[in-house]
Amino acid sequence: MSTGPILLVDDEPSNLAALHQVLSPTYRLVYARTAAEALAQAIQHQPLLILLDIRLPDMDGYTVCRQLKANPSTEAIPVIFVTALADIGDEAAGFDAGAVDYIIKPIMPAIVQARVRTHLSLVRATTLERSYRDAISMLGEAGHYNDTDTGDHIWRMAAYARALAEACGWDAAACGLIELASPMHDMGKIGIPNAILRKPGPLTPEEWEVMKTHAQMGHDILIRSPAPVFQMAAEIALCHHERWDGGGYPGGLVGEAIPTSARIVALADVFDALSMKRPYKAAWPLEQTMQMIQQGDPGHFDPNMVATFVSILPKILEIKAMWQS
Repeated sequence: MSTGPILLVDDEPSNLAALHQVLSPTYRLVYARTAAEALAQAIQHQPLLILLDIRLPDMDGYTVCRQLKANPSTEAIPVIFVTALADIGDEAAGFDAGAVDYIIKPIMPAIVQARVRTHLSLVRATTLERSYRDAISMLGEAGHYNDTDTGDHIWRMAAYARALAEACGWDAAACGLIELASPMHDMGKIGIPNAILRKPGPLTPEEWEVMKTHAQMGHDILIRSPAPVFQMAAEIALCHHERWDGGGYPGGLVGEAIPTSARIVALADVFDALSMKRPYKAAWPLEQTMQMIQQGDPGHFDPNMVATFVSILPKILEIKAMWQS
């Protein structure tokens, strides 16, 4: 992760010296004595954290904080106000300006160290979460790299899957998990020859057998991580082509033996495939799409899942419109 410095901002050299003494043994520091310097240093050094005095000669700390938050290059940097007890009366103003905490002068070394350590831990957690999501995004795209699907498909389908999971009564954490996991449902396609994935005509029986191996391959790639999101993604990758009547692959699972996550994604995936334009087909009208899902392929989907999907169709169409705007 980034090893950026901590920016200390105070117009009194003695205050900067006190913070320097407490923090310099552990952290790299940069300094500013005016608001203008603080804004310039923040842009130049991209600090992990800013300790900001409220009373500065050219601009008050609240205004500095608001300007930092208004700049896309500095908006994510946490700001802690360092201020005299007499100035602490309007804490709400500081938090409204975007600060995350206050430290009272005269500073106590143990408190400064604890507050800085806590907020840097939050910075690291946020950075790790962002990296985690980026990795998931790249894996989802990799599964479709040689496919004919458009890039938006997996993210639109993930939003449908989350909405359907919510309607099925899943809790917020599980709904977030399926939204992250579902874009990796076709991870195994990375192992399917390009000539099969991009073949313009129907596949031969032999080619179809090769295509069907993507479910197991995706599972085998994703199951290697013990993280819950990858465990769910592996489950979905393996089972999203199973059918309610047992006619699917690779396991020929029947009914509720198919994991609920895979039943959700299978329905969301087919709805998106039918209702959107693809290089090989025009978008189907909504009525035709829903007729196919409800009546056109008996035994494909969990009938209760279909009924739930129909009940949230306005929400599904809202998501679809959002992605088309």
